[in-house]
Amino acid sequence: MQKKQNDWLWQWTRYHYKESGTFLFEEWIYPNTLLDFKDKTVIDCGSGSGDHLINLSPIIAKGVGLDLNAAPVTKKRFKKYPNLAVKEGDLATVKLKEKFDIVYSIGVLHHTDSPFASFNNIKKFAKPGGKIIIWVYSHEGNFLNRTLLEFAKRYFFLKLPKPILALFGHLFTAALYLPIYTIYLLPLKFLPFYEYFQNWRKMDYYRNFVNVFDKLNAPTTHFIKKSDLIKWFTKKDFKNIHISAYKGVSWRASGTTLQNDKTNADQNAQDSENPFQIDALAQVMPSQNGNENVLN
Repeated sequence: MQKKQNDWLWQWTRYHYKESGTFLFEEWIYPNTLLDFKDKTVIDCGSGSGDHLINLSPIIAKGVGLDLNAAPVTKKRFKKYPNLAVKEGDLATVKLKEKFDIVYSIGVLHHTDSPFASFNNIKKFAKPGGKIIIWVYSHEGNFLNRTLLEFAKRYFFLKLPKPILALFGHLFTAALYLPIYTIYLLPLKFLPFYEYFQNWRKMDYYRNFVNVFDKLNAPTTHFIKKSDLIKWFTKKDFKNIHISAYKGVSWRASGTTLQNDKTNADQNAQDSENPFQIDALAQVMPSQNGNENVLN
C-alpha cells in the first residue's frame, strides 16, 4: 500500500489551475470528448485539487474525486458543487462498491508506486461497457527528464523546503520564456520538447509555473512505455482501444470495458467481501492528435 506523500498536499493546498478551462483535458482524453461525459457518473482517480471535476460538474450526473493525499483540499473546494464528492484512498488497493460510467486518471498513474497495480485496480471501478481513460508521461521522448531532472530531484530539489522549491520553480519558469519565444518559434523540430512547448505558449505564466513546480515536487515519477500500455489495454478486457502519443512526451490511452455477466458477478462477490462505500466528504446529491494506434 502506498504511503501518503505530504508533498502533494502542500502543492494542492496552495496551487491549482483556477478553473482555467478544459482545452488540455480535452486533448488528453482524445478521441473521447466532453459529450461522452454528459449525464454520466464519473470518477477521477488522482483528483488532486479537483479542477477537472469542477470543470465537468455542469454536464455530468455525478463525480467522485479519489485521492490519497489531497482529499482535504478537494473536500473544501467541492462544497459549492452538490453533484461532486471526494474519497480518500490508494489507487492500487482501494475497493469501491459503486461502479461508474467513466473512470479516468489524468497525469497520476505515473506518480504511484506501481502504475500497473494502480491501473489494474481502477479499471474495476467501471461499469460493464464503461470507459477507462488515462494520460501518462511517456518513456519515449523524455530522456532529459528521466535522467537529469530525476537525478537532480532525488539529490537536491526534494530535499529543499517547499517555499525554496517554489522559488526555483518560478526561476525555471521565467527562464524558459526566452528560448520558448525565440529559438523554439523556428521550425527546428529536432529540439527537445519542441511539441510540448507549443502548449506553453497557449497558457499563462501561473499555469506554466504550476506545471514546472509539479515536475520538481513529485516524489515518485515513472515513465511509461508504449509496450506497457499495450499490455494494460488487452483485447481480453477492452474494445475500442486507443493509444496515441501527445506532444512527444506523454501517452493518452482509453478503452471500453468488456466485462461479461460472470466477470461482473465475480467482481461483485469480491466487493461484498471487501465493502468500501464512498463516504462523501463532500455531500453528493442523490438522484489532435499524435501518432496513434486504434485497436478494435
